[in-house]
Amino acid sequence: MIGEIRRGAVKNPTFRIKRKLNLTVTFAKNKSVGKNKLRRFNEMEAFDHVVQPTRQEVEHGLPLAGRWNADFFESDRPLALELGCGHGDYTANLGHLRRDVNFVGVDIKGARIWRGAKTAEEESLDNVGFLRTQIELIDSCFGPNEVSEIWITFPDPQIKFKRAKHRLTHPLFLERYRRILKSDGVIHLKSDSEFLHGYTLGLLEAWGWPIIESNHDIYRNPQRDPVLDIKTYYEQKWLAQGKAITYLKFQLGERREF
Repeated sequence: MIGEIRRGAVKNPTFRIKRKLNLTVTFAKNKSVGKNKLRRFNEMEAFDHVVQPTRQEVEHGLPLAGRWNADFFESDRPLALELGCGHGDYTANLGHLRRDVNFVGVDIKGARIWRGAKTAEEESLDNVGFLRTQIELIDSCFGPNEVSEIWITFPDPQIKFKRAKHRLTHPLFLERYRRILKSDGVIHLKSDSEFLHGYTLGLLEAWGWPIIESNHDIYRNPQRDPVLDIKTYYEQKWLAQGKAITYLKFQLGERREF
């Protein structure tokens, strides 16, 4: 029949052309992203201030554990970590503001770490390094009493109960930190999650562990430490949305059985 469209025929050939073009553009973008990742991974291999062990190497004992200042930084400055450092911009900025401390940013995603590592190289920050590994292996990467500070900045709050053990302030993680922290070491938690702040504060209060500072909206505190003014890309977005930024500074008290 004249005008009848056969089953399977294209009713709108223009749509097919547009869809094909869109798929081509998406493929080209993905290919470009892939090339950028590969370039960054290759560049990371050349950075002297980035350590990228395999999981097996870490599980067998990282040779740098207990010797970061002696063999990596070649200085006796206090050692601080940023866990889940993402793009590493907070780590790099900490190193820029506090040249009297050695900082190691820790994250498993190398393409992210690249940005902070690149900044550290461009600004000649000899007190900044990066370690690409899983945070649950942190006590195999550093020695007992080696670390003076731990920074946990904007971690995933893992709100679902079944994900509780993945919270970076869960008791299992706190025990890992204990194994590498000095007896007077401190932990900083900076977050946009009121849930994680309350969860961590509840643990500390229940156990009677030392709480040095607790603030539900750090930018309303005019006496805050200048390092707390460091703002990552995502933090700036959350502030623009009106989110309050919480902060906890605490120490580990008497060991608990979990």
